[in-house]
Amino acid sequence: MTGRYAIKTPPQHGTWREFLDVWLAADQIDVFESAWTMDHFYPLTPPMDGTHLESWTMLAALAQATTRLRLGAMVNGMHYRHPAVTANMAVTVDHISNGRFVLGLGAGWFEPESNAYGIPLGSLKDRFDRLDEGVQIIRSLLDDAHTTFSGRFYEVTDARCEPKPVQAHLPIAIGGKGKRRTLRTVARHADQWDVTFPPDVAFWRDLDETMRAYCGESGRDHSEITRSIHLPFSGDDDPQRMAADAQPFFEAGVDLVIYSMRGPYEVRLIEALGEAVRELS
Repeated sequence: MTGRYAIKTPPQHGTWREFLDVWLAADQIDVFESAWTMDHFYPLTPPMDGTHLESWTMLAALAQATTRLRLGAMVNGMHYRHPAVTANMAVTVDHISNGRFVLGLGAGWFEPESNAYGIPLGSLKDRFDRLDEGVQIIRSLLDDAHTTFSGRFYEVTDARCEPKPVQAHLPIAIGGKGKRRTLRTVARHADQWDVTFPPDVAFWRDLDETMRAYCGESGRDHSEITRSIHLPFSGDDDPQRMAADAQPFFEAGVDLVIYSMRGPYEVRLIEALGEAVRELS
């Protein structure tokens, strides 16, 4: 069983030149359909006081440097930016990339950077209420001539976002595992649903069944939603094993496997992974 593949370079513990070189190489390896960053300001893996580049400015540069890969950040924390600002940023990167952008969105969770920067994160209810409101505002700004919305967290009045994206429908990817709120939001609004590092296929199947049920409640065809997962990718991993590890998830219904690099960020590693994946295609 084969499926679709992507890479991710969390912009931590590396240099701009390293990330750029990996993306330029991936752009030439046709088995990788997309490439991703992540939207944080502090590293998520040790050393926690290491370096971390900002995702959106990187994406703008990477969008111009590449020609084929779809691209995005998996995922953008809703609490970091007002959704109207996010919508305008998304349109801009979509134009820079000539219609290759995917907008990843999530509720936010990493308290250390939010606390350090004074960016309110709030309770779990706050985070998911904010995500629900923000997704509705962004979708409307991307698609509609004018947007008016009033909620707990956001209020926009006769708001515009021009120009519109290059894509007729700029896709929104929502990441998360939460059964009560995240998967309900996925069923209502997402074009892609991502699960980071599922421990096994059974875990993912259980989430997928819940998401399908929410789609049924919303009157939506669940097949409209692309399923993606992250699998870890370090310099010590065997490429053939990594390619093989993806296959049971494809058999279970996953559409896209994103190999998330943990360093070193070296071209030789994605070249070897690309060859291993191609052997299974």
